[in-house]
Amino acid sequence: MSEPRASTIVLALIARLRVAIGFTSAVFVLWLAEPTRATLVVGTAIAALGEIVRVWAAGHLNKSREVTSSGPYRWFAHPLYVGSSVIGAGLAVASDSVVVAVIVAVYLAVTLTAAIKSEEAFLRREFGDRYDRYRETGVVDTRRRFSLSRAIANREHRALIGFAIAVLLLTWKARIMDRFGGQPERVSSSRAAVSRGASSDLPRAVGCSAGL
Repeated sequence: MSEPRASTIVLALIARLRVAIGFTSAVFVLWLAEPTRATLVVGTAIAALGEIVRVWAAGHLNKSREVTSSGPYRWFAHPLYVGSSVIGAGLAVASDSVVVAVIVAVYLAVTLTAAIKSEEAFLRREFGDRYDRYRETGVVDTRRRFSLSRAIANREHRALIGFAIAVLLLTWKARIMDRFGGQPERVSSSRAAVSRGASSDLPRAVGCSAGL
């Protein structure tokens, strides 16, 4: 009994700390990212689709009060996390870095798995077989409509702000790389040219000295 209990505690801890882990990962992502204009356009478009899914889901979710089965919950048990995965994929594309893609993939795999398992355990505890019926038979609610106020109550605007900040930071990194990315090479080339010029002038200087 101790092993399942320990694993449950670890999963709950990871799920609770996933935002803090995300901020830490974001520092490395920004440092390692090598975005270009093309990857930013494509990646941002992909990530925006993920954010749309999240907003749609948040506009239907009554968190901790029911087993939600309307909106995207008709097709996905965890549409918020589906949206987060799409956002992560989009930001990985925008970053144009294999290392960043690996960091994003590991972060999503670990934290979302922990969040899903913790959430499902909570739903089964609170709602019993209603959640299992929803998962097994696909019970859906077609009457509820999307509510922006519900999305705001679920704090989805925070995710939207975070998404916007991530895109702005990657855009800033792309501008910095465009401005300074080739500078070391140009400096090196100019130094090499100066060195070659100095080397070619040296025999002349020696000849002139010998003539004196």
